[in-house]
Amino acid sequence: MYVTLCYDLTKTARMYTQVTEESLHSQKVATHYNALQERGLAERNRSRIVHMRNFNNWLKSVLIGDILDKVKQKKRDVTVLDLGCGKGGDLLKWKKGRIDKLVCADIAGVSIEQCQQRYNDMRRRGHPNDRTFAAEFITSDCSKELLSEKFRDPELQFDVCSCQFVYHYSFESEQQAETMLRNACESLRPGGFFIGTTPDAYELVKRLEESDTNSFGNEVYSVNFQKKDDYPLFGCQYDFNLEGVVNVPEFLVYFPLFEEMAKKYNMRLVCKKTFREFFEEKVKDEKNKVLMQWMQALEQYPPDERGRLASDSLGEYDHAKTISESPAVRLPLGTLSKSEWEATSLYLVFVFEKMS
Repeated sequence: MYVTLCYDLTKTARMYTQVTEESLHSQKVATHYNALQERGLAERNRSRIVHMRNFNNWLKSVLIGDILDKVKQKKRDVTVLDLGCGKGGDLLKWKKGRIDKLVCADIAGVSIEQCQQRYNDMRRRGHPNDRTFAAEFITSDCSKELLSEKFRDPELQFDVCSCQFVYHYSFESEQQAETMLRNACESLRPGGFFIGTTPDAYELVKRLEESDTNSFGNEVYSVNFQKKDDYPLFGCQYDFNLEGVVNVPEFLVYFPLFEEMAKKYNMRLVCKKTFREFFEEKVKDEKNKVLMQWMQALEQYPPDERGRLASDSLGEYDHAKTISESPAVRLPLGTLSKSEWEATSLYLVFVFEKMS
């Protein structure tokens, strides 16, 4: 099926109080993710935002694949740190990338257990001749504890550190952001990469300032700030709600500060793109288009006779409808609903390289 891609992205007591609040927030994060139930494929496919989740997953796949290709131009054996690995959603990406060793770390013990179970299942299902990377699993608050003290080999070095949709939690305080960054970068080899995805603070503040209230969003997400016009470098908290599920508080990452902090570990920013920019660049590659179709990262418009769109709301597909009416366009299109485009365009991709 030919898919035309369519998008429309429009100090003592005070210190004690701060430490206590930080500890409580870390507990909230761990409790939140420990409580999340593992959802089956059928249930995930019924989600209002299934295509957006697939789109984000495609974007991570492309990012990881590109970086592994770069690393393998220099060396054969690749070691990876997955910082904030969750339940192991990227395990297959690492397997397809034919890495040699993976260290998975996360604050939520239940998530680590599920990640390890996924890894064991993946090894069992694999062909006897199909090599699977070695792995170790660590439960740790990576914004407060040094991971190197928990590695089986304290001298272990990495070629890639991947931190997907996680780093912004550490910006609750300067010390936490610093510790998280140290865990990400200190054990990287020269020429190694720190890659990730994180909310775009500029876009979040822009939408907040355009709103008449302290919140904004649409039918799939909402963001709520406590107030406007006050954006501290650390601890700038907001509440994020996706598909009706209230998540734990998140924190703005002021990227120029993030970039400056990374210089302490001899890290140089080599890529910073919004999801829109990254998508527009990478989708030009035919293999990425094929992967996008295979992962069902875009929704078919118009749907086939037995299908239906993810949303029935008025205006959610006006952008696709307009493009589809052009005689030069071959149908069906691949798209996301307007609300999903708006939600996923809140994020950016970053890549740092460790200099020698």
